[in-house]
Amino acid sequence: MNIDGFLNYFDEVKDPRIDRSKKHLLSDILVISVLSFICGAETWNDIEDFGNANIDWLQEHLELNEGIPSHDTFARIFARINPKLFQECFVRLMRSWMDQTDGELIAIDGKTLRRSHDRKNGQGPLHLVSAWATKNRLSLGQMRTKNKSNEISAMKELLSLIDVKDCTVTIDAMGCQREIAKQIKASGGDYVLAVKGNQGNLYTGLIRLFEQAKELKYKAMVFSKKETVDGDHGRIETRNYTVLPLMYKFEYKKYWLGLECFIKVESKREVGERVSIESRYYISSLKADAEKLGEAIRGHWRIENSLHWCLDVVFHEDNSRIRTGHAPENIALLRRFALSLLGAEKTFKGGLRRKQRKALMDKTYLNLVLAGI
Repeated sequence: MNIDGFLNYFDEVKDPRIDRSKKHLLSDILVISVLSFICGAETWNDIEDFGNANIDWLQEHLELNEGIPSHDTFARIFARINPKLFQECFVRLMRSWMDQTDGELIAIDGKTLRRSHDRKNGQGPLHLVSAWATKNRLSLGQMRTKNKSNEISAMKELLSLIDVKDCTVTIDAMGCQREIAKQIKASGGDYVLAVKGNQGNLYTGLIRLFEQAKELKYKAMVFSKKETVDGDHGRIETRNYTVLPLMYKFEYKKYWLGLECFIKVESKREVGERVSIESRYYISSLKADAEKLGEAIRGHWRIENSLHWCLDVVFHEDNSRIRTGHAPENIALLRRFALSLLGAEKTFKGGLRRKQRKALMDKTYLNLVLAGI
């Protein structure tokens, strides 16, 4: 088990306890917590139970001079660990994996942990903005924000932590901000940003641009086009991607650093006899290549399917009642770490839930999961 490889990245996490109350090593507590979440733990009692059930095996790798900590000990320590330092250590670890993934697509989006609120103490639910490497299925970092309306500042802070050089960053309409586009380009990355009514002049300008192009039937215009068709369970979705280069709205160049093109996506969704059509608009610093831009736009939604959905369905994050202090934020980080490790292990072809059970029952397989560290 590559425990040292894990702890080397977390050596800057400060132990929040005073010396006389340090019955258990912080390193032992961190390792047991990570292992238990890989194996499907959801509560403090689950972490303690995992430790007691595997104490003989754990003692081969950890000190555990005082046995397995109680569930209350785990709860107290994670409630007091500085989440900013914990996050920075996690980002360093993820960055070491990203060194091998130039050209990665990084999707940034927010998620609310609905049961993390504490009405008694006036604490609302935790809202996190996460960065997800869609090709390698790695959680690159998270940033806490008070609510969805504060996502912009959280995105800026998260972008300052992760390495986006040679990567393409995709963000929904909330993140379509000039400062964010500038920050991504200044860091050596590219962007694909969704445009909606929050960018009034830009949004209406793009609608008019593509309407005029359609009226002209794109005659004598420079453009790129791509159609994709997919479906399942009686649903057919046809997407038409049309990309126009900057030359048709060059005045936007002075507002958006690195801007290269404008994208319209027309989606036609057929379910039985019901047909719905929706148009969406984007701006990007990538060249006007409809195929590449279409892949980036479709790839953005993998953060919903591969991260948020898995956290709720496999790790039951939305139902977690961990609420005290910094614990919700710190444990959310452990879930994302466990998800990344399980996703990176490719020798076993089962889904995440089967991987969790296999890791719980088979220590050889658990070691394989940890080999990604």
